[in-house]
Amino acid sequence: MEELAPRRRESDRPRGKLRKGMYILPSLFTTANIAAGFYAILQTVHGSLEEPWHLDFAAMAIGFAVFFDGLDGRIARLTNTASDFGRELDSLADVIAFGVAPALLAWMWGFHLLPLVIAPNLRQKITELGSVACFAFLMAGASRLARFNITKNPEPSNPGRPGKKYFVGMPIPAGAGVIAAIVHFSGGSPVNSWWTAMSWLLMVVVVGYLMVSTWRFYSFKDIDFRSRRPFRLIVVIAVVIALIARFSRPTLFAIAILYMASGVLWRLQWIFRRKTPPAPPPYPEASPTP
Repeated sequence: MEELAPRRRESDRPRGKLRKGMYILPSLFTTANIAAGFYAILQTVHGSLEEPWHLDFAAMAIGFAVFFDGLDGRIARLTNTASDFGRELDSLADVIAFGVAPALLAWMWGFHLLPLVIAPNLRQKITELGSVACFAFLMAGASRLARFNITKNPEPSNPGRPGKKYFVGMPIPAGAGVIAAIVHFSGGSPVNSWWTAMSWLLMVVVVGYLMVSTWRFYSFKDIDFRSRRPFRLIVVIAVVIALIARFSRPTLFAIAILYMASGVLWRLQWIFRRKTPPAPPPYPEASPTP
């Protein structure tokens, strides 16, 4: 009787086609990131005092771009499909969705649509200063991406010990998220006073500075969804998703501001710790005399 050939195992089958398909998966989320950024730009240029909801839609599109950006990198790591092409495409997508789109949105919402009742000279000066601040935000985001791409070891070493759980400087998606969250919190209604516009100018400058700073910001990279996690983490994630679904404006606003403040507080804590002199060592007890 002819001997039957051994059945081929699943692991012995060629995986070339599977690998090629897997490389497409993270790039699809990067493409969605670019599409969301482009949609945000289109909505921003259509914004007006009569139709402020265009600006709100632009802010929400940037929020979706943040979501897609977080997925493409994590999926590439989980499926082991990271590539040089994917990294370069992701950087270009970030410049569009988290650089150009929020800078244009910040200028349109905070400066360009100021009411005409403001003194013409003052309004023109604020608009010009606002354009400079928004350009500085764009350059800060692009510079941060360039620094991240050329840094061989992006893990922070100062202050504190290095670790992949922290970013050096606030990441550009978080900076864009702060701009989008504030606009979304207002429902897209533009700034309507000169002092609010000046406060907005200061906020844009601060966000841009935090992106190019060396301050530490939590990266969430130490959260591994493949490992066993406490049940509390699932509950927290579910509660956050429910709050965003029901109360997106205050929830996203609070998340963005708290994340920005976390890096500032971390830095201040480190500064005060350096200035505090260490406690002197205790004196040894005197030995009894004979």
